[in-house]
Amino acid sequence: MPVYCDYSATTPLHPEVLHEMLPYLTAHFGNASSAHAYGREARRVVDTQRRKIADLLGVRPGEITFTSGGTEADNFALRASVRQFNIRHVLTTRIEHKAVLAPLLQLAQRGRIDLHFIALDGQGRILLPDFIRLLQQYPGALVSLMHANNEIGNVLDTEAIAALCRRYGALFHSDTVQTVGKLAFPGKDVDFAAASAHKFYGPKGIGFLYNRGGKTLPAILAGGGQENGLRGGTENVAGIVGLASALELALAGQPAAAFHLEKLKSLFVQRLSGIGKPVAFNGQSRSIPGCLPGLVSVRFPETDRPLAELLDERGIAVSGGSACSNLAGGSHVLQELPEAGNGQTIRFSFGKDNTIEDIDTIIRSLQEIYAVPSRRILRQEAFR
Repeated sequence: MPVYCDYSATTPLHPEVLHEMLPYLTAHFGNASSAHAYGREARRVVDTQRRKIADLLGVRPGEITFTSGGTEADNFALRASVRQFNIRHVLTTRIEHKAVLAPLLQLAQRGRIDLHFIALDGQGRILLPDFIRLLQQYPGALVSLMHANNEIGNVLDTEAIAALCRRYGALFHSDTVQTVGKLAFPGKDVDFAAASAHKFYGPKGIGFLYNRGGKTLPAILAGGGQENGLRGGTENVAGIVGLASALELALAGQPAAAFHLEKLKSLFVQRLSGIGKPVAFNGQSRSIPGCLPGLVSVRFPETDRPLAELLDERGIAVSGGSACSNLAGGSHVLQELPEAGNGQTIRFSFGKDNTIEDIDTIIRSLQEIYAVPSRRILRQEAFR
């Protein structure tokens, strides 16, 4: 049976989410900007779902702006805040998502901002003394640090970062794409946050920007004045319904999901010793605390062909770093970690549908690839 272990790249649409979306793809197809009954129904749904999402996250409806996903939300927050608040200095790291680094590098190349990179330790964690030094040197800066790294899983202490940002008058943006629905939403800590529904069993092509306090921002898309004038374009009503439904399901099942993923991760890390070859782990991905549940970034010995391809041939879907790094010619995150260049990295990211049998299949496949004699894998009854 095929094994999907790339849930950090995307997740399958939850059947209940599809059920909620279908009426808005068929019967209730109105444009939310139209004045007739069809349009009024669509507008009512958009407004209702915005309130639902805000209530689920403990924020206000006016702080949620719908976007096409996390990349647009990140770009919106960064470009708009630099323009609106006349930001000159931006503090970030070299291991942020490309949706953050690319617009910031463009702004820096155009001379609009000075970009400063915070130093990291060997596990990809920011060095607080260097961060504080930069905050002191550039008060009133914009800080962009992701809540959890999509490749190595490191989780940021947003509360501590927020306290430092407030002390030095900095705005704080965080890419929360990997954590919404999985970890507590840091709405009280950040000024801006990005989310994407397809990371928590919702549809692709829909996400949101969280803007704490509803700060005045220039529009990301000029058009018909939708989204309170911030994003022109016909609203994706079915996608918005799907986002809200998926978020509700994810938050309701969050404790059980975290327990399941942490158990799978612990078992997988333990059984990796059975492949007969030494492995190492990137960032904090070996541990449970301080890392995304279910994500393990592992360095394996070299093989004649890329290990991700060899696993794919055996029906096991994994990533070499992240989905985006597959397109961008390699992982910029791993390049910043001192030891990550030794061997080849595979990111395993487990989801709600993964099982112990999937772990067995992965380990047997790795044993075959590294020519380790197969042996019976003992099961832990307590894990069932």
